[in-house]
Amino acid sequence: MPSTRDIRRRIKSVKNTAQITKAMQLVAAAKMKKAQDQAANGRSYAELMNKILVSLKDSAEEGVHPYFSEGKGDKTLVLVIATDKGLCGALNTNLLKKVVNTNLQGEVEFVTIGRKAAQGLSRLRKTLIADFPIKDPVKFPEVRSVGKFIQDKFRSGEYKTVLVAFNNFINTVTTIPSVEQILPVNPVTLGGKRGFDETPGEINAADLPQYTFEPGAAVVFESVLPQYVNGTIYQMILEARASEHSSRMVAMKNATDNAKQMLKDLSLEYNKLRQAAITNELLEITTAKMALE
Repeated sequence: MPSTRDIRRRIKSVKNTAQITKAMQLVAAAKMKKAQDQAANGRSYAELMNKILVSLKDSAEEGVHPYFSEGKGDKTLVLVIATDKGLCGALNTNLLKKVVNTNLQGEVEFVTIGRKAAQGLSRLRKTLIADFPIKDPVKFPEVRSVGKFIQDKFRSGEYKTVLVAFNNFINTVTTIPSVEQILPVNPVTLGGKRGFDETPGEINAADLPQYTFEPGAAVVFESVLPQYVNGTIYQMILEARASEHSSRMVAMKNATDNAKQMLKDLSLEYNKLRQAAITNELLEITTAKMALE
């Protein structure tokens, strides 16, 4: 049985831990609000751009742009967006499980954003060809280097498709690990909303506006599609960062609550031991008095 001194030490240690987790909870909450607003504000543009390009893909002439058709290679490139830091629950673990359980055909190679993604894939002995550090808050110019690398790899003809694995932000307590195809152009679901392609017949090419391209479709697509890839990756990183800060805030709140409950249990145990010690001392005094009489 632990002594009262041991319990006092544990109580002090748990109090210090609770102070740390409470501070981390407050910091994560402040970052969470900004990240959630940033992710929510960018969804409309990213979804509309994706919807337009998917529609144009169906009506565009074959071979008008390589981003509209699968690459000639048989390999798959996967961009995994995780966190740099831990203490955010099972966020990264669930994402890696989603990647591993996704049925990917042929040889698969990975590009990562976030140290936890690179570390996890290394432990799983996956082929990692590049890792990009993206600071927080996310800045679009930093994302361009990621988009350019992925587009160069796809246009080389080495890869058939390019996928992105990220945590899709739904709300503060709910995030969904998702794997979306970004190249060739494909319907992408952001924010957990139902994809606009899931209802049969929802999009009819005849009902869409007829676009006129100047100086030509190929020239316009050559300018617009790289921006689409960069913008979509940027939005996915925003979703992942909102998921990260939300999960960390929830995890730290749970840790703080658990520490408070542990303090109550330890205080109760300490009081019981102290009461037992006082009782024993009284019994000893009473016994000694009776022996003297």
